[in-house]
Amino acid sequence: MEDKSEKFCKLEKLKVKEMNKQVVVIGGGPAGMAAAGKLQNFGYDVVLIEKKAEIGGHLNKWYKVFPDFTDASEITANLKSGLGKTRILNNTTVTQIKGSAPNFKVTVSTGEEIEAAAILVSTGFKHFDATLKEEYGYGIYDNCITSVELDAMLKAQSVKTRSGKAPKKVAMIHCVGSRDEKVNNNHCSRVCCTNAIKVAIEIKEQNPDCEIYCLYMDIRVFGRGYEELYRTSQEKFGVQFLRGRLSEAGEKNDGTLLLRLEDTLTAKPMRLTVDLLVLMVGMEGNSELAEVAGLKVGCDHFYTTAHQQYSNNASTQKGIFLAGAATGPKAIMESITDGRSAASEIAAFLLSAEASIQANSNGQLVTGIAV
Repeated sequence: MEDKSEKFCKLEKLKVKEMNKQVVVIGGGPAGMAAAGKLQNFGYDVVLIEKKAEIGGHLNKWYKVFPDFTDASEITANLKSGLGKTRILNNTTVTQIKGSAPNFKVTVSTGEEIEAAAILVSTGFKHFDATLKEEYGYGIYDNCITSVELDAMLKAQSVKTRSGKAPKKVAMIHCVGSRDEKVNNNHCSRVCCTNAIKVAIEIKEQNPDCEIYCLYMDIRVFGRGYEELYRTSQEKFGVQFLRGRLSEAGEKNDGTLLLRLEDTLTAKPMRLTVDLLVLMVGMEGNSELAEVAGLKVGCDHFYTTAHQQYSNNASTQKGIFLAGAATGPKAIMESITDGRSAASEIAAFLLSAEASIQANSNGQLVTGIAV
C-alpha cells in the first residue's frame, strides 16, 4: 500500500510532465512563419494568429524581393511548407493577455482562450500614409502612386498611367514618411533605397524605353549585394539618381506631373515633368498590442526590446518575445532570420522554465518524504 510521500511523489511528477508546451505567435508575416516553423522543429505546439484572411503579411503584396529578385510567392510558399501541424487562426486578433510565463492565457476575437507557455509578437509594420504629404499630391493626382501600388503593377506586368499608357518618364521619391520631423518619423526605414533601386530595374526590364529618376536624400544600401545592385541600376539600366528635395508636384492638363525640386548638390532649382510619380513610403511601427501585452514603444514607435545589444528578441515582459519588423524596419531576409532567432530564444527560455519547475518539484518531494 502506498504511503502519502509516494503519492505526493507521483503527483508532482505528473505536474512536471503536463507543463504547457504551447507557444502563441501573433502575426503571420515572414518573421512569424519562420518562428512557428522553427518552434515546430523544437517540438513545441504552436498557434499562429493572423488578423488578415491569409498568412504571409506584406509578402503577399510583393512581386520580387531584393537583392536577388526572388519571387515573393516562392518565399511565402517555402515558409508555409515548414509550418507542419501549426494551428493557424486567420481573421483573428488578440483582445486580452492574462497571467505570466509559463501560464499565459490569450483571448482572441472569437472569444476562445488559448493557453501559452510563451508568446511571440511578430506583428510587423504599417506603411506611412502618403496622404499626409499633401505637397506630393497622393490621393489628388491620378498618376501619383505609392511603392505598394507600383509593386502590384509590376506583379501584374502592367506598369501604366491612369489612362492606360506605358509611362515614358517615372520619378521615384525616396524617404516619404521617413527621416521627416514634420510627420514625427525621424527614423530611417532602411529598405526604401534598395527597394527603389530594385523596382527601377524591374520597370526598365518591363519597359526598356522608360526614363527613371530617383530623387533621394542619401543613398543607404548596406547589405550584401546592395551596393552592386545600385551600380548595376546605373551602368546597365541607366537609372538616374538626383540628390534633390521635392518641394511640390502639380498636375498638367495632359495628366503628367510637373515636379519642382531643388538639386541639393548644386543648390539650384529644377523642374521635371513625368508621367508617373512613385512615393517610396516608409515603415511605421505597428504598436496595436502595446497595451494588451504590456509592451513598451520606443521613440521610433516600434516595440522596445529588453536590451538592444544582447537581448534583442526579448521584450520587457518576461515570457513575451519580439521578432521581425515589430522592433524596427527590416528586409525580408532579416525578418526571417530574426524570427528563427526568436524561436531559439523561446526554446531556451522554456527549457529553463521546465528545469526550474523540475528542480522546485524535487525540492518539495524531498521535504514531503522527509516529513
